[in-house]
Amino acid sequence: MSLPASQDRRPRRVLVTGASGYVGGRLVPALEARGERVRCLARNPRYLSNRFSSRTEILAGDVLDPDSLSKALLGVDAAYYLVHSMGSKADFEEQDRLGAGNFARAARVRRVRRVIYLGGLIGDGELSPHLASRQEVGRILAAEGPPTLEFRASIIIGSGSLSFELLRSLVNKLPFMVTPRWVRTPAQPIAIDDVIAYLIHGLDLDLERSAVFEIGGPGRVTYGELMHEYARQAGVRRVMVPIPLLSPRLSSLWLGLVTPVYARVGRKLVTSLRTQTVVRDAAALDRFPIRPLDVREAIERALSEEDGAMARTRWSDAVSSSGGQPFWGGQRFGSRIVDRQQAEVKVSAERAFAPIERIGGTNGWYYANWLWELRGSADLLLGGVGTRRGRPHPTALRAGDPLDFWRVEAVEPGRLLRLRAEMKVPGRAWLQFEVEPRKAGSRITQTAIFDPLGLGGLLYWHLLYPIHRLIFRGMLRGIAQRSDSRPPQGT
Repeated sequence: MSLPASQDRRPRRVLVTGASGYVGGRLVPALEARGERVRCLARNPRYLSNRFSSRTEILAGDVLDPDSLSKALLGVDAAYYLVHSMGSKADFEEQDRLGAGNFARAARVRRVRRVIYLGGLIGDGELSPHLASRQEVGRILAAEGPPTLEFRASIIIGSGSLSFELLRSLVNKLPFMVTPRWVRTPAQPIAIDDVIAYLIHGLDLDLERSAVFEIGGPGRVTYGELMHEYARQAGVRRVMVPIPLLSPRLSSLWLGLVTPVYARVGRKLVTSLRTQTVVRDAAALDRFPIRPLDVREAIERALSEEDGAMARTRWSDAVSSSGGQPFWGGQRFGSRIVDRQQAEVKVSAERAFAPIERIGGTNGWYYANWLWELRGSADLLLGGVGTRRGRPHPTALRAGDPLDFWRVEAVEPGRLLRLRAEMKVPGRAWLQFEVEPRKAGSRITQTAIFDPLGLGGLLYWHLLYPIHRLIFRGMLRGIAQRSDSRPPQGT
């Protein structure tokens, strides 16, 4: 979805709250590309320091702290309110209520021209606590603050979104699913790119008083139909048997067992699925030049962008969704498992990257090469590529090059190397190296990423994790030692 160029000669000062979240993390780069003067409010500014352009201002603050809002809203033309407290251990409804009130009053005092808020579509019948809180936040912003433009959306489809990761996790892990009644409730999903487009266009809409727009894709589907479509595009077959007895409360507890990374947030979200979330007022199609993708296209785009989004967002959206709970055997983000390690070296980034660029093939993997050879031999026995491919050049790599049983997915000389596994493995795997200049040298970050497929994938990771951990630590130590002792060749 193409985004409009700024209609003002002078870029506007735009404040984004919730920039560390899924939608906010994608909105900020879109605003930057548009030339707006972006300011972010964050409880932990250091988490955002490397995510956005250096032109974006990041201020410490919290919507629950009224004093911090006054400075953040000074000189702001428009403010995005993308804060939700579902991941909180405390009473999220009360926190949402307090935060919205503080923000609305501070925005009015600072003469902010408009507030743009992303809420949830409201269906008939009794609302879940989650949807009721989203609706209440919109009312508070409109009643106590400047003119508020509220967009209401149903399920958001995009790589890394909570709804999509729940979908992926359920379909990938459960070949046979007993589905409760709420799986047959109609919804109107919308692609994340279309949500961002609406939020951006909201800056240019003539707005004299508060307004609400319902946004969604062109079709109504059930969550079960979403799972079938995902399974079709992922190339897996899944059997779903509907039963009428499993209540939202019981199914949310069951979800916490199947996908424990979402145990807290997922339970609150599932209780919303018993309510239809469909567009009843199509005014957004008349007021905005946006024609949203249908479900098939939205899932297709989410799957195709998964790996790029992985590198771009650095998992922070899923960290927010999970409540930051530690997990033995690597840190879990969404349905992926990540093992990240770092080493500081007293050499330039170029020298630190030199052994990384030469890894594999006859140069080896800098630690326990016999274990790498053993893994390659096992891969050959299983019908995989093994390690016989080596590498096409001993000192240089290009995107697309084979590297033993890996494939070079991305390479930026002196900064980044990302490898995608092509060995036989119950899931998908990446190995990424990043080098950052520091005052006294460089920092090497080594990240192993595993995207397990089903229960077999989880067993594979956990059973082999002690060996993987040993190898990863030794490999990073070997890279650091070589970067300190050996200058780059060919210079």
